[in-house]
Amino acid sequence: MVQWKAEERAAIQAVFAKLDYESVGRETLTRLLVVYPWTRRYFGGFGNLFNSEAIMANPKVAAHGVVVLKGLEMALKNMDDIKNTYASLSELHSEKLQVDPGNFQLLGDCLTVVIATRMRSEFTPDIQAAWQKFLAVVVSALRKQYN
Repeated sequence: MVQWKAEERAAIQAVFAKLDYESVGRETLTRLLVVYPWTRRYFGGFGNLFNSEAIMANPKVAAHGVVVLKGLEMALKNMDDIKNTYASLSELHSEKLQVDPGNFQLLGDCLTVVIATRMRSEFTPDIQAAWQKFLAVVVSALRKQYN
């Protein structure tokens, strides 16, 4: 089990408090699909994903970005039991969607870039360290079913 310091919990909660799920979700998923174009194969039902403009304007991308952030919010609310909180999501992504588990880290990296560009100097090294720890735990929980 992961041990969370009070400062880490506060830092992660502070990041979430600043997130506009719609714009951050859209930008994060757009960044993933543009920077790592092979990830588009998991979104075949989303329609036009042929270039960055089409991806950014795609309402299904925007909606799924919100879903991703709400999923992360579940982890925030259950920081002491993320592994069990994510058991069904891990199974879904492994068994049904067959998502390459490496993509979870790529999505986390894209989210971190988006947050850093928005928070700028507020995204201090200590806050980033707590955020990266949180994402590492989330990614590990999502990969659980793959092992």
